[in-house]
Order: sequence, then structure tokens, then C-alpha cells
Amino acid sequence: MSPPAVALATRRIEQARAQENFPVALRVLPRRHRRHLLAVYRYARHVDDLGDEPLAPGVDRLTALDRVETELRALYAGRPVSDRVVRALAPTVAECRLPLDPLLRLVEANRVDQHVSRYATFAQLVDYCTLSANPVGELVLHVFGQAGPARLALSDRICTALQLVEHLQDVAEDYRRGRVYLPAEDLDRFGVTQADLTGPTADRRLRELIGFEAERARAWLDAGAPLVAALHGWARLAVGGYLAGGRATLDALARADYDPLRVTVRPRGRRVFRRWLSAMVRSAG
Repeated sequence: MSPPAVALATRRIEQARAQENFPVALRVLPRRHRRHLLAVYRYARHVDDLGDEPLAPGVDRLTALDRVETELRALYAGRPVSDRVVRALAPTVAECRLPLDPLLRLVEANRVDQHVSRYATFAQLVDYCTLSANPVGELVLHVFGQAGPARLALSDRICTALQLVEHLQDVAEDYRRGRVYLPAEDLDRFGVTQADLTGPTADRRLRELIGFEAERARAWLDAGAPLVAALHGWARLAVGGYLAGGRATLDALARADYDPLRVTVRPRGRRVFRRWLSAMVRSAG
């Protein structure tokens, strides 16, 4: 990966942090943790870009993703690595003992995106989140040295919820990319067609569907919330921030009357902070 490409990836991760649902805790973390988290996020963004963003002419997405997997396996085998984003993971892999599997699952999620654009059931969507979202939470816990089976199970619930929330925020954008993350069974239940996703505003049926999915995501967030109290130190602050970002985004979606077609749904910083502070108080209690 060329130096300009690395610079682009860095800019994109900074932009993503400004737009995504968990910016609060990152700003207060010690430099060591920030460095490792940014290496993980930069890698995740790099893989997502290979799956989603325009590539150079003649570059095949699946071939590019296969190359990332090859580079990852080389890194873990102690062989030379040419991909600069993967190579930048080396200190984090060594110091935090990152497992290989969640990094590979992020690659696999983007392979899935190349041939799956619709999900028939909610259960299928949750299965996809085990590839696209849950690995990030697992890596975060390893960065803080606090991964364990019970904590990972709670983390999976939070990460799945955050992925569901992101899908609700980006309904229109995802449709323009040719993807629909609203389960077909729920579209049918609420009488919503895919054509309804193209309008300037959401009609009553689509807003009811979005509201239903939002409450479902909130339930998954609540189910994972005990993770905050199960952690200590900086990990508790960071994960509390991620949880707060998800809840604040759901609040913003409700304020928009569950219409992500009409407005860009993003949480306000002060509201995220209040949700974060609330999570800290609850975990201390």
C-alpha cells in the first residue's frame, strides 16, 4: 500500500471517528491505548474500503481482500509484509496479543458483501454481524487486556447493536450501494417495499419499521450493557463511550421521527456525553 494510500486511510479513519457513534472515550484515553485502537480501526477501515469504495481501474475486490488475508497470515508467521496498514498492526498484535481470527472475520465480512445484498431474516443479519461488527469489540477488549468468554459475549451484543443502528442511519446510502439491511421478513410485515427506500422522506409504514428495528437494537444494547461494569480502568471508559454513542444515536433517530431519508441522523456531542456519564454512574453503582 503506497504512502498516499496510507494517508488516505488515516484521513478516513479520523473522519469516521467524527461521524460514528463512539467518539467520546477515545479523546480521553492514554496515548498507548489510542495508538493501538487507531491501528485496529485503520485496519478495519482499510478492509471496508476494499469492499465498498471505488478502487483503481482493474483492481478486483475479492483479489484485494485475498491479498489482505495473505498479508495477515504472513504477519502472524513472522514473514515480511508489504501492505502498510497490515504492517502497522504489528506492534499492536505483539503488545496486545491480538488473535488472528477476528481480523480474518472482518475480511470475510467484506467478501460476503460482494455476493450478498439482502437478508431474508433478522437471524441472518445477526449472523452477518458476527463477521462485520463483533470482531471489532473482541479486538478492543484485547487491546485493554480484558478479553474473556463472558465479556466477549456481552461485547458481541453491543457490537451487533451498533451495527444494526448504523444500518438504520444509512438506509438510503446502503440502498444506493445496492444493499438492503432491513430484513425481508420485516419489510413484508410492515408492508414496505424497496421502492419506499428511495424517496426524500419515509412514509408512515417505513417509519414504523425503522422504529421497530430501533427498539430491537436498543434491546441488544441493553443486553450488552453489563459489560461496562465488568471492565475496569480505561476499558470501562472506552466501552462506556461506545455504548453511549449507540444510545445517543437511537435518541437522535427517535427525534427524527424514525425518518433517516429526510435527515442525516447523527448524535450530538453533548447528548453522547450525557449518555456516557450515565453509563459510568450505573457501572459504578
